[in-house]
Amino acid sequence: MRIIICALAILWPFSQSKCDAQPKYPTVASIMKQFDANQDAVLTKDEVADSQYARQFLRWDADNDGKVSEKDIITLRRRFGIAADGSMLPTRQSKFTLPRIDDLPRVGPNSRLTRQAAQESAYILSTKPHAVSGNGYTILTDHTSLEFLKPLRRLADHHKGHLIEVKDLATLSDRPSHFDIIREELRKSKARYVAIAPRLESFRENMLLNMWELLSTLDDDPQIDVMPGFLISSNATGLARLVDQSIAFRPLSAKKVKPFAISQVQRAVETRSLQKSGILRNHFATYGLKTPVVAIYGQQATEATKLPGKNVWNMVVPGGGKFVEQFPDEVVQSLETANLIIMHGHGVPGMSCSVDIGGLPADMSGKILLTGSCFSAAPPKSDLLKLRQAPGGYEVKTRDSFVLRAVDNGAVVAFGHQRLSSGFPHLYPVLESWMNGQTVGQAYQQLLNGLIELQGTKSGGFVISNSKQQQRPPQNRLLYVVIGDPALQPLEKLK
Repeated sequence: MRIIICALAILWPFSQSKCDAQPKYPTVASIMKQFDANQDAVLTKDEVADSQYARQFLRWDADNDGKVSEKDIITLRRRFGIAADGSMLPTRQSKFTLPRIDDLPRVGPNSRLTRQAAQESAYILSTKPHAVSGNGYTILTDHTSLEFLKPLRRLADHHKGHLIEVKDLATLSDRPSHFDIIREELRKSKARYVAIAPRLESFRENMLLNMWELLSTLDDDPQIDVMPGFLISSNATGLARLVDQSIAFRPLSAKKVKPFAISQVQRAVETRSLQKSGILRNHFATYGLKTPVVAIYGQQATEATKLPGKNVWNMVVPGGGKFVEQFPDEVVQSLETANLIIMHGHGVPGMSCSVDIGGLPADMSGKILLTGSCFSAAPPKSDLLKLRQAPGGYEVKTRDSFVLRAVDNGAVVAFGHQRLSSGFPHLYPVLESWMNGQTVGQAYQQLLNGLIELQGTKSGGFVISNSKQQQRPPQNRLLYVVIGDPALQPLEKLK
């Protein structure tokens, strides 16, 4: 079968160009000319206060003297491979290595990373269990339609739990008295697992953060005090199938786990996603598991490193901003038998790792999907100021969510991010928890608590205020989404 692709424009930051062209940034001289109001050859915080460089000022001002010169801007730019004239500096491809999982540093609040580890995302967020005192099961929903409520009640009955119906999950924090009532109901229910089932129109960034505010204030510590998970699909039929599959699902034994990895190599010097597929392939091999890999290369990356071995398919995406929509027959067959799909690479709404949303298998029944891409769980309506470009230079358009489509197609568990994802460092702790036999909710709770500790978020600091004025709020780290019954155990403990 020939590869069929679908078009989507790609924009590099600040200038439109063809796919895989070199990004072009404003010259340092033009920045100084535009913002140096008093022409004293330095910029101050006030001079860039209302510009796109307001947040950048502190990074430019390395000596904290409140003034930024051309030299200061050039110094910071060089760290990221950008020349004073806005072009990309020549880069040298670093040696491609596949470290063992155990050799990757675990990062917590007081950790220090090497520049190489940070650039290659070659580290793992440090997480740990957090005690949960309850043993109940609660579903929190703002659905009012019976066709959505019926499957939710069926799942609550299956777990001998109960349903709490809320008027609007998206605006819960706007009604403090109602917020307090819901919190008290959760305390009384002694919930261990809390399944959050929002209407599609409620599935927004601040709704997610509202939940973390709620679930972290059930006691006095700043941690999430229950094991959460989301129950959401684009339609009632999809939600009913998600519930039915969750009830029938049994943990996959090591003999039945069939991993499949997809990675993206956009440029010859950008092989970190390929590295993660290689690391996971080697790691799964220690459990006797074979991991087929698809590596999708950009036109500038045709000479980049290739993974050796069998069951590795290397594909090249044509220029013009086109993404893979269908795979060759042998890849399709391998995907059909896979039940644990892991994706590493850039993303925008409707695309993950150069795979278009139309490239997802039409039948994903019983499959588990994890994608580290940005916008892989993008909400239909965002609370935040729209980003024009995502990392990788891709234009952000309004398209369906990648993980929601996976659930609509039958996936029983799906992991993604509503906005700007950190990828492997935050994806792997979830996968690792499942490989240790933990439930969907246990893994999700540990990820969130690791991020809360890393960021130092406390009650009152979860929800984004003035959200329509922000593109990259600090709460972005907490916008990971795990769709699935929180009490479901995806895998038996691998040995």
